[in-house]
Amino acid sequence: MTLSLDRELEPLVSDRRRVTVAPRRSWASPEPVEVRPTAHNDADARARRWAVVGPRLQRRALAADSVIALAVGTGFLVAVYSWHWQVVTMALLGAAGFVALVASFNGYDLRRLGDGPEEFQSVLRAGTVGAGILMGASYVTQVAVPRPLVLAGVPTLVVVAAVGRYVLRHLVHKERSEGGAMKRTLVVGEAADVSRITGELAGASYHGYRVEAVCLPSLDGPSEILGHPVVGAVADAAQVVADRAIDVVVVAGPTLSGEALRRLSWALDRVGAQLVVVPDLVEVTGPRITLRPAAGLSLLEVEVAAPRRRLVAKTLMDRFVGAGLLLMASPLILVSALAVRLTSPGPAFYSQTRVGVDGARFRMWKLRSMYIDADKRRGQLAEQSDGNGVLFKMRNDPRVTPVGRFLRRYSLDELPQLFNVFRGDMSLVGPRPPLGEEVAKYADPVRRRLRVRPGLTGLWQVSGRSDLSWEESVRLDLRYVDNWSVTMDLLILWKTARAVFAGSGAY
Repeated sequence: MTLSLDRELEPLVSDRRRVTVAPRRSWASPEPVEVRPTAHNDADARARRWAVVGPRLQRRALAADSVIALAVGTGFLVAVYSWHWQVVTMALLGAAGFVALVASFNGYDLRRLGDGPEEFQSVLRAGTVGAGILMGASYVTQVAVPRPLVLAGVPTLVVVAAVGRYVLRHLVHKERSEGGAMKRTLVVGEAADVSRITGELAGASYHGYRVEAVCLPSLDGPSEILGHPVVGAVADAAQVVADRAIDVVVVAGPTLSGEALRRLSWALDRVGAQLVVVPDLVEVTGPRITLRPAAGLSLLEVEVAAPRRRLVAKTLMDRFVGAGLLLMASPLILVSALAVRLTSPGPAFYSQTRVGVDGARFRMWKLRSMYIDADKRRGQLAEQSDGNGVLFKMRNDPRVTPVGRFLRRYSLDELPQLFNVFRGDMSLVGPRPPLGEEVAKYADPVRRRLRVRPGLTGLWQVSGRSDLSWEESVRLDLRYVDNWSVTMDLLILWKTARAVFAGSGAY
């Protein structure tokens, strides 16, 4: 190892004049790295790079959308016009138009495939715009477009295409869980920041980042971080990318900023790697962040409150969807209530005062799943709680009736809360409504949970249900409160249905 002095940037980044693997080349030069064969950048490693693997996912998505659009279009056109050769031509044109619209909304962007809600949004937007184009063309050309094609065909296409995307995403996530379709990642920064980021990425492999190595400000620190080798200093980052066939460089924390970060981007352009900068913002997701150029600067604006249109959309969804679900669930609620009433003494329904949005109290309804003396016996069981002093929970709670255990396993005891959703006390999605005694024990940041209406289900329920610790539950609830959207709500509802039918994590 040698001591490398970056004299060119000495006034700006003196922290980079530390122990490195080799003397640093200028990141702004035409040759910022030395191209050399290593044990980590052979032909097999280069074939696994995201630049090679990623386009394969694009082709899968493109093929799936094309086949689905052609099949759905042909089916509806045959139903309307009966079979002849022109139907095939019209279906081909329609499929090409749909794929073009999806592409125009970045539906085949590698940054979106297999991760996040954007690819589903691109399919929905393509269908909406496509329906508008059909109606507009019919009005301008005076050519009648069959209503079933617009009112039934396009929605069917959007739903089937979204299901196709879901299946592809499931396959991608399965492949990533086995180590494939991953972006070879280098994390750069201070030891504490690198440790946090590598831990988060390792716990969410479905996002597609596999940390191969890390670079610290200097090589006189630890030799590895969470099992990942320290292979160089920050000044060696570009060379490490070339030596290890790295796809993505993640800069964690303030180690690199300003002019130095700009020059690193120039070097990565030469070696064909992406640059990802982790801002010093906690639990702030993309929809809340907007880049605004001003005075030659890139200003990062963070949304601090949900816009009114999103609040109205959530309220309308809660009221209408909640009412529909309540009507559909009524027979099941009645049958369950009858089973509760016949198998244990006491009323079929149980009500309890809970804390709602901004501390407002309301009465929450459930099907009774415990014996009628459950509240009195709680104090006797406090020492056996599986919680942590805030929540009381027991995996084998003796107060739960046999029928109640079945109701809890499949969350049937929660169905009467659809009435609370319809009334506006609760939302379909949100943090669970706490008891007053639980709120009294809240640490100051935890009170942020009360900023939104409590929900029938929430982010932590689909991430482990009762198996999660209190700290992890709070972290997920705060993430939801800060970043919720209607799209997130729909995704949580979908995952809730899967968790309920599987009966996972409930007791």
